[in-house]
Amino acid sequence: MKYEEALRELDEIVQKMERNEYGIDELATQLKKAKELIKICKNQLTKTDEDIKKILEDDK
Repeated sequence: MKYEEALRELDEIVQKMERNEYGIDELATQLKKAKELIKICKNQLTKTDEDIKKILEDDK
């Protein structure tokens, strides 16, 4: 899953939570899904940051 897709899906979950669209059972499921989406985004950002640092160091 790409970063943009994960972020978009995470945003949808947050919006639905804010509008109280989830029942208690579905809320737990969506929170677990949100946790996984956050992990995907964090990993992608970390990898991109490392790649940028390496590129900048190679230019020195």
